[in-house]
Amino acid sequence: MKAAVITYPGSNCDRDLAVAFARAGADVVRVWHKDAALPDGLDVVGLPGGFSFGDYLRCGAIAARAPITRAIADFAARGGYVLGVCNGFQVLVEAGLLPGALMRNARLKFVCKPVPLTVGTADSPFTSEYREGQQITIPVAHHDGNYQADPETLARLRDEGRIAFRYGENPNGSAAGIAGILSENRRVLGMMPHPERAIDPAHGGTDGQPLFAALSAALMAA
Repeated sequence: MKAAVITYPGSNCDRDLAVAFARAGADVVRVWHKDAALPDGLDVVGLPGGFSFGDYLRCGAIAARAPITRAIADFAARGGYVLGVCNGFQVLVEAGLLPGALMRNARLKFVCKPVPLTVGTADSPFTSEYREGQQITIPVAHHDGNYQADPETLARLRDEGRIAFRYGENPNGSAAGIAGILSENRRVLGMMPHPERAIDPAHGGTDGQPLFAALSAALMAA
């Protein structure tokens, strides 16, 4: 598995995401936001958490127009795997790779704590190492994680089994408790919780580890 981790100005979880991919057996390359092309031979691209471009416009809005994000969109269109975590999820939504919008948390406060999640589907390359309905704990750290979409989009996500994770205790007011969603081809995952912060017992838990293991297994089987 060859993985690229993108760094935008203000990214602060890029190293953590690179470590998580590496622990799952990936050869990891780091890519700067001004690069116009992705490296050859990639299997997966990771967009990390942080505050890209300082979140000065809307979270992820400026990063969505960076040269490398256009290359990521092309990569996804060709069937490449893409994982966006926290700010990375916001970038994917702003770039149109995932539907909906991420708004200010319902209580207008930054939330940083481990939260219980329910696995919404095991039918994806990212979640196949979990069981549908499984309860896991993954940390969150965000101010703008309130996922919203129109009723038709929410119904489609539900009916197509594209809600990857739901909050057990909704920390931000997200519609239907949504914590992560999949693209139509199930090869793009955006999620607000940080699985890369839950891959080692020293982090307080390892419930994020199966996500990276599942992706590695899917690519090995391809």
